[in-house]
Amino acid sequence: MRVWKFLTIILAMALVMSACNNDNDSNNEKNSSKDKKTSQSSKDTYSKIDYPKDGVKGIYVAPGATSNEQFDELVKFINDTELNAMVIDVKDDEGNITMDLKSDNKLIRSNTLDRIDAKKIIKEMEKNDIYPIARIVTFKDSKLSNQRPDWSFKTSEGNVWENEGGDSFTNPFNVNVWDYNLNVAKEAAKAGFKEIQFDYVRFPEGFENKDQSLQYSSGKYEESGLNKVEQRVDTIAEFLKSARKDLKSYDVQTSADVFGYAATVKETPGIGQSFPKIAKNVDVISSMIYPSHWNPGDFGLENPDREPYKTIDRYLDKEKEALKGIDSQKVKSRPWLQDFTASYLGEGRYKVYDKDEVTAQIQALKDHGIDEFLLWDASGNYTKGADYSPEKYSNPNAKQHDHKKDK
Repeated sequence: MRVWKFLTIILAMALVMSACNNDNDSNNEKNSSKDKKTSQSSKDTYSKIDYPKDGVKGIYVAPGATSNEQFDELVKFINDTELNAMVIDVKDDEGNITMDLKSDNKLIRSNTLDRIDAKKIIKEMEKNDIYPIARIVTFKDSKLSNQRPDWSFKTSEGNVWENEGGDSFTNPFNVNVWDYNLNVAKEAAKAGFKEIQFDYVRFPEGFENKDQSLQYSSGKYEESGLNKVEQRVDTIAEFLKSARKDLKSYDVQTSADVFGYAATVKETPGIGQSFPKIAKNVDVISSMIYPSHWNPGDFGLENPDREPYKTIDRYLDKEKEALKGIDSQKVKSRPWLQDFTASYLGEGRYKVYDKDEVTAQIQALKDHGIDEFLLWDASGNYTKGADYSPEKYSNPNAKQHDHKKDK
């Protein structure tokens, strides 16, 4: 009788333990399922678009072109050509955040215009396998300058300084400015952009002629022993180094837009751009080398805008020198090219840019072994019929004579 009693107790205990284990297994399955859903949800906030195998060939798309039929037309334009990327403003030239990034940062929220439906356009780009690049205008920022004058440059009267165009710049020495822009960049990455492109990553033009009259702090450089030019160059390079490090966990590329002339000098005296130092701290360097932006006589050309192949070709000889010693596997050259007509240069100094002129610029890149580029036209009316993947010239003397499409 005692034996049966004992066995009954053992059996009851076994049933209780089995029930507990089943509950634990059920809870574990629920938790595992919940973890998977959470993980999947997190991944869903990022774009699934891969880096283009043949290199990025993209166009700039203004905020106003993302919410109407023009965006559909631009998507079709890309699908019908070898183009494969779009550069879209996340933070524009005035400092406005163009889309609701759902940020907890009060300054970011206060500067948000919500002009672009980020979720919608990223979904559309994913559907069409278009590589999404977030353009973030960095230190040119009138909005933030006026909100936080202590993060900007002030005149002797204590007012926020403005350039001749009425624009203000935040202070690249100020780490709060760094953090603000990096927060925007991180939110853009979480929204699905696969690359963060920092534009206006520099001091104002001609800063070497006005810095003595402005009130601002040089931060950690106050006692650095570096001269003013060295300080500016170093802080721009350090910002980009910090940005790439901080954004690494977001699985995005970092790129920087740089003045083309920065590749033709050791370092720019005012704006703080050193071509090789920037190249060492980004994944992609995009020099703005529009033929219309060069002066008469540059590269030995009387009117650079009228000779797109020669202008780009001769610039790239300079860029090659500037990048000497830098591993081309660690940084890509992806220049900005011109797809607009610079009639403002005046009669005799410009030419109408059509498919031949666009192709000529791309051909010059190809002849230098560069397969990536970005096209700029603020209006978004891009040229039809250009050759975006020309063959490299087989003639070794090709660079010594006019490109056939420049004649």
